[in-house]
Amino acid sequence: MPRVKTGVVRRRRHKKVLKLARGYFQGRHKHFRKAKEQLEHSMYYAFRDRKQKKREFRKLWIIRINAACRLNDINYSRFINGLKKAGIELDRKILADMAMNDAAAFSAVAAQAKAAL
Repeated sequence: MPRVKTGVVRRRRHKKVLKLARGYFQGRHKHFRKAKEQLEHSMYYAFRDRKQKKREFRKLWIIRINAACRLNDINYSRFINGLKKAGIELDRKILADMAMNDAAAFSAVAAQAKAAL
């Protein structure tokens, strides 16, 4: 049985990794070993941060809603409780957008939430 060398397979694997590592700093886009290590970290960060992005946006929406609620003389938790009791099913993304761009509509919703308490 003849000896098999990995020339073509190795070249293909290295090219695939180095193509994914384009744009990395210093040797991390040139040297296979460093590129492979950086890619493993990068893929980990990308996977983790796709989950964290959702948390970060929800936090941002809550901060914006709370600021708008304070202008309408109600705090965030009482506002959300009032929405639930009033049967208003608006999610936090929509409420935050209303708070930023349409203060009059948000004030109307806040008044309904206050009335439901």
